[in-house]
Amino acid sequence: DFEAVFEAAESGRADRALIPIENTLHGSVHENYDLLREHDLEIVAESHLRIRHRLLSVGGASLASIRTVTSHPQALGQCRAFLRTRLPDATIVPSYDTAGAARGVARSGDPSMAAIAGRRAADEYGLITLAEDIESNHNNFTRFLTLARPGTAAPPRDETPTGGERPFKTSIVYAQRDNVPGSLFKSLAVFALRDIDLYKIESRPLVGSPGQYIFYLDLQGSRDDEPVRRALAHLDEVAASVKVLGTYVAAPVEWAGDGAGNG
Repeated sequence: DFEAVFEAAESGRADRALIPIENTLHGSVHENYDLLREHDLEIVAESHLRIRHRLLSVGGASLASIRTVTSHPQALGQCRAFLRTRLPDATIVPSYDTAGAARGVARSGDPSMAAIAGRRAADEYGLITLAEDIESNHNNFTRFLTLARPGTAAPPRDETPTGGERPFKTSIVYAQRDNVPGSLFKSLAVFALRDIDLYKIESRPLVGSPGQYIFYLDLQGSRDDEPVRRALAHLDEVAASVKVLGTYVAAPVEWAGDGAGNG
């Protein structure tokens, strides 16, 4: 329950929250984008984790015995090719998370059921691995964000352990002014005018306002950099609202060769 994770960090019951925000195969985790806007937490770090999926079941099961496969919709989507070619007749049942799917299979004791999850879930629930690395592409990474209450985290440092420099990222969310021609162009131009690169643009419907959208941006630089400060001040003039979600050090991604996976 991602909302419970946000609430635990916001209330102080947890020091940090770690949430998935996007996957290289299956796209953005839209629920968490919405929760970022709704809760008073800031992004203090990002990380990229290679996701390696397994097909898990109880002892005595085999691929031939599997009739039902359950997992989180993101995991099911990431393993679509394997499911289509190896288990074309299996019933697919979405679950709220991969660990919960594995737990449900373990509790059922049913060798016709399987879950898609990771090695840790297999170990925790005593499941056997029927197939591993079943994701459609081995360059299957999920980007995670670390969140904290504003003012509780140390300022990010851009130095690597070897003394090199790592670039900063700043994430923001903003809403456009209603019915203003060229408003999207004008809002993005504030960054182009100052040679600030945009790493990502994500649009989400504005709840309760059909046809209206809010925009999430990841941009190059720290909010303390003068060009970024000027761009955000300019954006505040042309947008209906602007919220800075955080400044943090950009994390590297270590790709896995040509990425060919199961299909």
